[in-house]
Amino acid sequence: MFAIQILVLLGLAAGQAPGQGTPRKLIASVEGKGLFVAYCASCHGMDATGNGPVAPALKGPIPDLTTLKQRWKGGFPVAELEKAILGEAESKLAHGSREMPVWGPVFRRIDNDRDLGLVRVRNLVDYLEKLQRK
Repeated sequence: MFAIQILVLLGLAAGQAPGQGTPRKLIASVEGKGLFVAYCASCHGMDATGNGPVAPALKGPIPDLTTLKQRWKGGFPVAELEKAILGEAESKLAHGSREMPVWGPVFRRIDNDRDLGLVRVRNLVDYLEKLQRK
């Protein structure tokens, strides 16, 4: 029991929530690419194809974020992505379970500003739209 408490404390010291292996890095950037690199690339990969360094350790395949527009028959699912990132609703996106960290509250906590948190989410979604395969 003592060993478990130490591991939880070490995780908290490293910026991790208990029971979650994903660090909750707080970066001040509102730029989409910077947010993607800091919060998403460890699982989705720098190229957003689902091949990040953490991907092999996770339960299921990580979605290829470069094919969202293709999977949505030419439309880009802005609202669905925002909801998935914010954790506000179960998304129709092929994301599997709710294993993905919910970044909306983290983005808001950076500056203790709900509106700036939403700006971060929108900029991240805009960046993902730019990554779509032609």
